[in-house]
Amino acid sequence: QVQLTESGGGSVQAGGSLKLSCAASGYTYNYYRMAWLRQAPGKEREVVASTKPRGGFSEYADSVKGRFTISIDNGTNTLYLQMNSLKTEDTGMYYCAARPGGYVDTWYNPSTYPHWGQGTQVTVSS
Repeated sequence: QVQLTESGGGSVQAGGSLKLSCAASGYTYNYYRMAWLRQAPGKEREVVASTKPRGGFSEYADSVKGRFTISIDNGTNTLYLQMNSLKTEDTGMYYCAARPGGYVDTWYNPSTYPHWGQGTQVTVSS
């Protein structure tokens, strides 16, 4: 059973930084693509960043490119999202997600990730 547990959310002022973590277990980690998704109030869920263990490029939504960095600690099966220069529009619930296979096609489509964590709230104030 795939288990994904996020942590690290909180409240921060615009321009600040936060680092989210996601502990992953219950599957063959190396063969899954991992992602961070977010859902802002009144908006649809979107994929902000995606990557896969042990090599391969990471993908980012245009809205976060240059500010967010996704990474994986393969030793501990932990996914991270470093968020810098945060903006008020980054506010939302952030979810760790996973899908089998490392393919990059449709990385941006939330519906292709069948496994989700419970989410962690990020609030950015002006």
